[in-house]
Amino acid sequence: MKIISICPSNTELIEYLGLSDKLIAVDDFSDWPDSIKSLPRLGPDLSINLDLVDELKPDLVLASLSVPGMEKNVEGLKQRGIPYIVLNPQSLHDIENDLVRTGEALQDPERGKEAAARYREKLEHLRTQGKEQMIGQRPSLYWEWWPKPVFTPGRINWLTEISEAAGARNLYDDVELASIQTSWEDVLKRNPDYICVAWVGVRKQKIRTAQITKRPGWQALEAVQKERIFILEEELYCRPSPRLLDGLEKLLNLLNENH
Repeated sequence: MKIISICPSNTELIEYLGLSDKLIAVDDFSDWPDSIKSLPRLGPDLSINLDLVDELKPDLVLASLSVPGMEKNVEGLKQRGIPYIVLNPQSLHDIENDLVRTGEALQDPERGKEAAARYREKLEHLRTQGKEQMIGQRPSLYWEWWPKPVFTPGRINWLTEISEAAGARNLYDDVELASIQTSWEDVLKRNPDYICVAWVGVRKQKIRTAQITKRPGWQALEAVQKERIFILEEELYCRPSPRLLDGLEKLLNLLNENH
């Protein structure tokens, strides 16, 4: 099987299935696992070089509508008659289903089912840990995806599920949207217990805590006063792949150390 992935979450899903050795090319933003670093690159996920994809003659291309604008690539694959599947995970359960579906598409359904069972078992284990660890508490987490304009996940988002699995709650779980444009003033009014910063496409090493604490009025926030600001790896929280469970595990440890 020759597989091509055209977005990072799909590349990570293939690794979770234990099939990254079957990848023959990936998009420019795929950066994990290390074994893919020498593979041909096909361009950024919204401008994939479909001529090159065609030349490589893959058995299957994995696209994903979790990346806004991916429809253009899907249409191009269709027009060229290149075999593909389109994933669109919006929840932790969707990711489990995608493991099964991808296994089936790769003619290895048992592998998909085994990976899904392993994923589900780990998620349940971490949920149990979260309940036991945060017993009697349900702290609010403000997740920041982008600072200007401010974007944060709403209720219909995997980070709401990650928060709940960790025994906490998403500060904006009252808004029935996947992503919300809000303001620093509104965050200040809501006064979160913790601030979780994972800016999409920005390495955590580039973000400084001072960029958060110097905002007007934010010195009054309990999370700032108690130094409960987590600068996180966006690749563990902003991509709908099985690696979200690694992000959940890290979040559980951080909450345990800082509550």
